[in-house]
Amino acid sequence: MKVTWLGHACCLLEGGGSKILIDPFLTGNPQAKVTAEQVEADFIVLTHGHADHYGDTTEIAKRTGATVIGNFEVVNWAQAQGVEKTHPMHIGGGHDFSFGRVKLTIAHHGSSMPDGSYGGNPAGLLFTIDDKKIYHSGDTALFYDMTLIGEAGIDLAILPIGDNFTMGPDDSLKAIEFLQPKKVIPIHYNTWPLIEQDADAWASRITKADALVLQPGDSADI
Repeated sequence: MKVTWLGHACCLLEGGGSKILIDPFLTGNPQAKVTAEQVEADFIVLTHGHADHYGDTTEIAKRTGATVIGNFEVVNWAQAQGVEKTHPMHIGGGHDFSFGRVKLTIAHHGSSMPDGSYGGNPAGLLFTIDDKKIYHSGDTALFYDMTLIGEAGIDLAILPIGDNFTMGPDDSLKAIEFLQPKKVIPIHYNTWPLIEQDADAWASRITKADALVLQPGDSADI
């Protein structure tokens, strides 16, 4: 399967016969290499409701007919915006979709919708696609229960390193120790000056996983 980083926390997973778009913040994202009108998706999976994660979900879902997956509150909000195909979930729950399985994990962050309304609890995402385990942590602080997530046997961890709003480089290195993934991709950095980081310097400190430092628009095979 293939993963493409589209900037900020937005990733596109291609596997299981589907295109799975995560946190499609493209409009207003200075890193974005594609527009909301160009990207294709069969499913859109959301970690939480903040505008830099919910992003262009409504427009993309209406255009492509993608199914929007996320916590109950986020999905309810999407429905109120006119999104027709949705699947609500919540923390600790998993579901088998046509492309594979999604389980929502805990994340230590906040969540509100773009209009300021309640967005439920933020989540991380644990995918099982084509016998691969991919963990997208969403926006989160470091937490020790990442060791439990790591017991699933993570092929790829997608982790924020921007600091200020999420884990920074130091805490993300500890997260890698807890998760023990085979590969790791950094996200949620360099979008704005407040979260600027040197991803190559970060990668040079990783000894127990393969660090894949992508430029927005780049892809990697998993």
